[in-house]
Amino acid sequence: MDKPLDLSGKVAIVTGGARGVGRGISERLLAAGAEVHICGRNQPETLPASDGHQARFHGCDVRDAEQVDSFVNAVVAAAGRLDILVNNAGGAPATDAASASPRFSEAIIGLNLLAPLLVAQAANRAMQSQESGGSIINIASVSAVRPSPGTAAYGAAKSGLVNLGTSLAVEWAPRVRVNTIICGLVLTEQAHLHYGDDEGVARVANTIPLGRLAEPGDIGDACLFLASSLASYISGASLLVHGGGEKPAFLDAANPAQP
Repeated sequence: MDKPLDLSGKVAIVTGGARGVGRGISERLLAAGAEVHICGRNQPETLPASDGHQARFHGCDVRDAEQVDSFVNAVVAAAGRLDILVNNAGGAPATDAASASPRFSEAIIGLNLLAPLLVAQAANRAMQSQESGGSIINIASVSAVRPSPGTAAYGAAKSGLVNLGTSLAVEWAPRVRVNTIICGLVLTEQAHLHYGDDEGVARVANTIPLGRLAEPGDIGDACLFLASSLASYISGASLLVHGGGEKPAFLDAANPAQP
């Protein structure tokens, strides 16, 4: 197998690929030689780039089916193919579940579960028409597999996204592979909103077995693997990228530090 991580000639879409985790993913795919198309509601100040390759931006609200179809069709028309989709766009502000409005909850579930389905459907139509098929990677969160207080609707949506990936992997096989990355805590430009100042980030990092939060590029590396020929027999899988997880709270409670 010659250079299995070389994506030269491959065409990729990364939703929300201009910042945070999405930017790290875009940069890794670009560095591997892929042609990368990103989307968002607003034009970013800078575009992801690597080794002289730059991502191409398309305005698109991934919650709007017509905009999604137009976006994916435009990529296929321009590039002639679509090999990789990374459903990365998502997120949620912290909100108490008891007081969250129905409209708020619907918006969170729409962005984090229904939107990835819309984009995956459009990508699948293109990939099924190609002899080489394609790879779809959904970006989920550890909130999908453990309690998510303060972001309950988000955690429920991400849990649904994990299950969606297993179902699509069966329905769309053998031509299209579908996998999910379950991300742990990631150090992005918005980390302070969740973890506080530098001291807060350091305290959070100390709860992770590997001793640090993930960098966006760590998630990008996982995407690169799943999109490559090295993962040609991997579909319907969920890959935990969380630095070893979180230390169970009962351990500290049962063995408190001595003064």
